[in-house]
Amino acid sequence: MIVAATPSDIPDILNMTQACRLHMESKGIFQWTTSYPNKEKFRGDVGRGELYVLKNNNTIIGCVVLSIVMDAEYKTVKWLTANHNNLYIHRLAVRPNYQGQGFAQELMDFGENMARAKHFASIRLDTFSQNKRNRRFYEQRGYQKLEDIHFPDQSEYPFHCYELLL
Repeated sequence: MIVAATPSDIPDILNMTQACRLHMESKGIFQWTTSYPNKEKFRGDVGRGELYVLKNNNTIIGCVVLSIVMDAEYKTVKWLTANHNNLYIHRLAVRPNYQGQGFAQELMDFGENMARAKHFASIRLDTFSQNKRNRRFYEQRGYQKLEDIHFPDQSEYPFHCYELLL
C-alpha cells in the first residue's frame, strides 16, 4: 500500500535510504552520500505532503517524492514542455532486499497515475549518469533523456535529466 509519509516514518526512511546508498556503493555507484538524502530533506518533503511510502506489513520498503517545485538546478535545462504544470520525481528508493520485485515500478505507476489525474503536462526527474540500471529503468518507461546537470557536493559525474510527456 502506498500512503503519504508522516514525520514518524522518517527514521525508517533514513534507514532504508542508507541501506540503498551502501548497496549502490557495493556496486561502484556513488550516487548518494552520507549527507544526501537527509532528515531535513525528508522533513520538508513530509511538510509539503510530497513524500509517499510503500508499506508491506507495516514495513516501509520504498519511497518516492512527488513534487511541484522545480529545483534551481533544473532551471537551465531545455525541457520538452513549458516550466509550469510539471511533476518532479525525487528520492525514489526501494529497500535492497526488496529490489527486483516490481516495487519501483509500483511507485512510479503511482506517481505517473497521480500526474495524469491532476493533468500535469509532464513528469521530470534526474538520475545519476553512472547508474545504468536506473537509466534503463526510466528509458523503458518512456522517459526521454535530455541534458545533464551537476550536484558537485554529491559527485564529479553528471546527472541526466529525463522528461515524460503526458
